[in-house]
Amino acid sequence: MNLTWAGRRLVWALAALAWCAAANAESLTVVSWGGSYARACAKGYHEAFTEETGIEVRLEDYNGGLAQLRAQVDAGAVYWDVIDMELADAMTGCDEGLLEVLDFELPPGANGESPEDDFYPEAIGECGVGTLFYSTVYAYRTDHFKERKPETIADFFDLEAFPGRRGMRRVPAVNLEFALMADGVPRDEVYATLDTPEGVNRAFRKLDTIKDQVVWWEAGAQPPQMLADGEVVMTTAYNGRIFNAQILEKQPFTIVWDGQVLDTGQLVIAAGAPNLEAARKFLAFAARPSSMAGVGRYIAYAPARRSGMDLISVHAETSEEMAPHMPTYPANAADALRNDWRWWSDNMDEMNERFSAWLAR
Repeated sequence: MNLTWAGRRLVWALAALAWCAAANAESLTVVSWGGSYARACAKGYHEAFTEETGIEVRLEDYNGGLAQLRAQVDAGAVYWDVIDMELADAMTGCDEGLLEVLDFELPPGANGESPEDDFYPEAIGECGVGTLFYSTVYAYRTDHFKERKPETIADFFDLEAFPGRRGMRRVPAVNLEFALMADGVPRDEVYATLDTPEGVNRAFRKLDTIKDQVVWWEAGAQPPQMLADGEVVMTTAYNGRIFNAQILEKQPFTIVWDGQVLDTGQLVIAAGAPNLEAARKFLAFAARPSSMAGVGRYIAYAPARRSGMDLISVHAETSEEMAPHMPTYPANAADALRNDWRWWSDNMDEMNERFSAWLAR
């Protein structure tokens, strides 16, 4: 197509305007856990947030912890806005001044309930909004065990009855709890036991029994891939990641719910976030029951609001009924341990040092 000089000038002007509009479009950086979970959040409510507000969501992945955020805040060069955190890290980060204090009104429940009545206990913190319940469980390849199948947390540590390599996350959290429960400590005594030097030693002694057979993972997408590749015969994992592998990829995996450690995910805003107002709008949107339910229609994580679960029903892509796959489903939660974020907030640094030294031996 041949354009006149005036036509070419018009095209250039329009292109420049489009570039300027894109450059000036409001956006924010949301840091999350990647993989199928990040996809569930994007499909479940990020896209709706952008459609309603015009604010673009830029997703970045991380593997948890506070080290990266501390480095940004200490350097005065914060480039993260919103972070999807484990509850203990959110509480510690708030105490350390790494996070903004919440300064906006939370939306009502799906039926007009007050936020205080609709959110489950401890879901709302000074600096964070709880959006979902998830569990660390363990799963195995159904086709690997032909006769007896693993059924309890103790079976994960039984190399004689269930030989083969195990996958575990390269952190002390949850691994210490699993070890004590496998060693016979009742669920309601796990944190009291960990609160003593003898209890911590007991947990590490139990981990010693399988250490040589452990393949360590760091990102949530790794455990289902390790199982699929046959690198391990069973692995700890986030329940939603295993669910997606089962439902979307038809992988022959089975979740063992016994001893699951149930936790709450919180969204927080980095102290000094470069897009603070956009971040506040994002958290307020994420705190809607419909947003939490949106995630729960793509991955098996339960809403942190009571009115959210009734909005879910079935999986958005397969029509699988979601309730039986949730960590809060009564049959699944019967043998659950609720993560004690206070204990971990008080002891995380010490346990990380102890765990690192143990790994190096």
